[in-house]
Amino acid sequence: MARTPSNMLPLGTAAPDFKLIDAVTDNPVTLKDVCGKKGTVVMFICNHCPFVIHVNEEIVRVANDYRAQGFGFVAISSNDIKKYPQDAPEHMWKTAQKNNYTFPYLFDETQEVAKAYDAACTPDFYLFDAESKLIYRGQLDDSRPGNGIPVNGRDLRQALDAVLRNAQVAENQKPSIGCNIKWKE
Repeated sequence: MARTPSNMLPLGTAAPDFKLIDAVTDNPVTLKDVCGKKGTVVMFICNHCPFVIHVNEEIVRVANDYRAQGFGFVAISSNDIKKYPQDAPEHMWKTAQKNNYTFPYLFDETQEVAKAYDAACTPDFYLFDAESKLIYRGQLDDSRPGNGIPVNGRDLRQALDAVLRNAQVAENQKPSIGCNIKWKE
């Protein structure tokens, strides 16, 4: 299993806009559609990655815990579906249903959105403030498949809690580790 780290987009970067199709509703979704009053979490995930499968339940818990507090959530899959057909939209829909995703699960067919976010791996997490400026990027927590550390969402939750307390998000942020995004040739 490949272990690819996040690229760590510079803090303060404006959230790149997008308009992608939601694999669940088949409707177009834009960044503006998913923005929350307090901030927005953009997650790059996919169906087959063991790192994503390992944290899926916690991703849903975090989204459910913080959406009610004014945060927007969206997941994007950017993998090449010719080489990885299990990540195609019809399977994304099934994954969203199976895991009770309460956020849009968008398909980035051209991979332009992943490139705009400088996404490198799945899962990769980005938290933007109410003005859509990047304040956190990196890991959900220290848990990885097989390392024995419980999945608790600590790092992302600490960043979200800082926003709720009107405190600055700590700048010492750990990159996520996961499967590399499957780029088209």
